[in-house]
Formats: sequence, C-alpha cells, structure tokens
Amino acid sequence: MKVTGFTFIRNAVSNDYPIKEAILSVLPLCDEFIVALGNSTDETSALVKSIDPKKIRTIDTIWDENLREGGRVFAAETNKALAEVSKDTDWLVYIQGDEAIHEDYLPLIRQEMEKELHNDKIEALLLKYKHFYGSYDYVAESRSWYRREIRVIKNLPGVKSYKDAQGFRIFDRKLNVKLIDAYVFHYGWVKPPAGLVRKGINFNLYYDKNAVQVDVPSNAEFDYGNADNLKLFKGTHPKVMLERVNALNWKFSYDPSKIKSTHSLRVRILNKIQKYTNIRIGEYKNYKIVAK
Repeated sequence: MKVTGFTFIRNAVSNDYPIKEAILSVLPLCDEFIVALGNSTDETSALVKSIDPKKIRTIDTIWDENLREGGRVFAAETNKALAEVSKDTDWLVYIQGDEAIHEDYLPLIRQEMEKELHNDKIEALLLKYKHFYGSYDYVAESRSWYRREIRVIKNLPGVKSYKDAQGFRIFDRKLNVKLIDAYVFHYGWVKPPAGLVRKGINFNLYYDKNAVQVDVPSNAEFDYGNADNLKLFKGTHPKVMLERVNALNWKFSYDPSKIKSTHSLRVRILNKIQKYTNIRIGEYKNYKIVAK
C-alpha cells in the first residue's frame, strides 16, 4: 500500500501558519509528500524544503488572482499538488497549513486504509474536527463550522478539490466515505486578537474580489462572538505542536454568557438538539457516509 500526502501553502511564516507541524503530523503515514509552494514573499519555501528533503517534493506555483472570489484559488492550488501524485499511489492524505493530526490517531488511520483498500464502496475516510479558538486551551463549536471533513482519499480518477478546498468530489459527485474516530486539530483561530483580525482580512481577499489589504494595529481587538460554545480542552496536543503551545505569549479570556447571548432562539434550540442527540439539523455535508 502506497500513501502520498499533499498540501498547498503560501506565506506561512508571515501569517503564522504551522505548516511544518502540519506536514510532520501526517508524514509517518506517507511514503512521499507533495507541497504546492505558492509565490510567497517570506521564508516559507526554505522552511518547507528543510523539513524532510528525502520524502517531500515541492512544486513552485503562482496563485491566480482571478480566482479570488469564493476561495476558488485554494482548490486550484490543492489540485496542482494532487496532479503531481504518483500514479501507483493507493491512498492520499491531505492536510492544510493550520491543521495537525495527533500521533495517537495515526495507527487507526493506517489500519482503516489497509482494511478498506480493496473495498470499492469506500472512496475516502471522514475525520472529525476539534477547532481550537483564542488559545490552545479552548475548543469552539459553531453551526457555521464543519465538524467532519474528508482528509484521506483513495487515488481514484476524477478526484478533485471542491470549491474553496474544504473537501473533495469525484467527477463532481460526493464521495462515499467511512466515518472514523480520528480527529484533525484545527489551529487557524489560535492567534492573538490582532492576528485574528489580520486573518479575517487576509481571508476576505480570497473570497471577495473587491476586498483590499489594510494595515492592522498591534492593539486591535477581535470579536470572539462567532463561536456558539467554548469548552476547556482537557486532552493533549500533537507532539509536533508542543513547541508552539508552550510559546503562547498572550492571555485569552472570554465571557461565555456574552457569546451565547448573541444567539437567536432558533440557534439555541438547534444547539440543544445537537447536544442531546448529536444530530446537527441542516448541516452541510460534502460527502455521503456509507459506513461507520
């Protein structure tokens, strides 16, 4: 069984994305790893190339500024990496620059890949998510955030990144997936307040073609109200992330009553239903679960 990992990245250093940790977190699963290196203006290229030159192969890319609307450029860059995958690869492992998979889940993921390798009914593995928020101590839940996504895919003809690279499709239909009990740790919202403001502005540049870059003062404040609920994280972080976790240099505090008070009655009711049934009514699913 041959496994190829892949990702895309641009300006990870200046935007403080843990791309090195992201790659290292899944590298033990992979026989090779492909990175689409966008036209960065910082040290991202050197950083990625220093990780594991024997296993990692990079391709230089130029982001198409005409694909800014709707985040389409993210899928385009993902597909550039995907196109470089060796033909004899059986499974693909995808990771984004602000994600990591805990080492405790790697044996299960490999086990599931081996188990479903020749099962034509399973085209991908669906992983669960923990969205860290504000600091490494809190996990956020929100109806507007995905709680599951495809990150392990069979190397089948027609597989492409979909829309803004959140998931994948095959010949524009949803993939048939198996939900497994493994988590992706998402760290995109773990930044100081000014960093989160910059993140929002930078992201908007790739979703709104009319957006413009603006400077953000170091003392800028961020409205943390886009999380429906925050929970104290009692587990452990991936070993590859510990240096970053221990280097956290800001204090995150929040008032849970203030966050919840902004929710409509409808959202509060839907959250209650999910809490007691684990069913998220109206959830967007870019996949079809056929096994658990």
